[in-house]
Amino acid sequence: MVMPDKGLSAPMNAKLTGSGAETVVLAHGFGGDQTVWDKILPVLSQHFRVLVFDWGFSGAVKEQEGLFDPVKHSSYEGFAFDLISLLDELDLKSTAFVGHSMSGMIGCIASVKRPDLFKHLILLGASPRYLNTDGYEGGFGIEQIDQILSSIESDFHGWASNFASLGVDPHDTLSVETFTECLRRMRPEVALPLAKTVFLCDHREVLASVTTPCTIVQTTNDIVVPNSVAHYMRDKIQGKTTVEMMEADGHFPQLTAHQQLLDVLGRILGFECV
Repeated sequence: MVMPDKGLSAPMNAKLTGSGAETVVLAHGFGGDQTVWDKILPVLSQHFRVLVFDWGFSGAVKEQEGLFDPVKHSSYEGFAFDLISLLDELDLKSTAFVGHSMSGMIGCIASVKRPDLFKHLILLGASPRYLNTDGYEGGFGIEQIDQILSSIESDFHGWASNFASLGVDPHDTLSVETFTECLRRMRPEVALPLAKTVFLCDHREVLASVTTPCTIVQTTNDIVVPNSVAHYMRDKIQGKTTVEMMEADGHFPQLTAHQQLLDVLGRILGFECV
């Protein structure tokens, strides 16, 4: 295992495992940290070098004051610059990037700015916009989003428990508990501005500039991202793009359907999952 110790890599807890010729980057979403990949990391590391890290908002990061800036990170652009800086620091190019949830669009933005860093984008439960608008179903009305933000502000830990049980898969209690603990490690004063960034974003215009080949991976029953979003993204992205639908519940297949996800990743990345 390689644990870099300079620049962003140390504060972002960046770790490289495996020794393959190609590199896979695993980027977690809102409220997560790199442990959400624990079920799939050992298998991927048998075939690739794999980079995992924690975004600056994560509760796993010790010094969030230096890594999460409410101004810089008020849009995904700030995160995209962090990602580019991290990959440059580690001298990683032409990677296969697996971005879960908000990280999917972060990867898209970074690929537009620096296409040399990305060979393939795997967008897992990604969405360019969560708010419904005319001709677009994002999954949430403005009243629902206002309620989410109000709940985070007034009772973050209570909201975290409720969101985890709904977003993960209520039938998988162990995974719900795992993500609840992960989510609760975030500081509430970080969670609120980040939630505004995520739920009020609109990055649909970025899709037309994405030329890197993409695979959109979507569960059939995701309460956070409607299935229609996957097909919308496929139609708007300029690079060769396909959609892989997983017969699974929830927004976190890496926790609740990891073997199925590995099978999908095996088809995309060209390895056999035994």
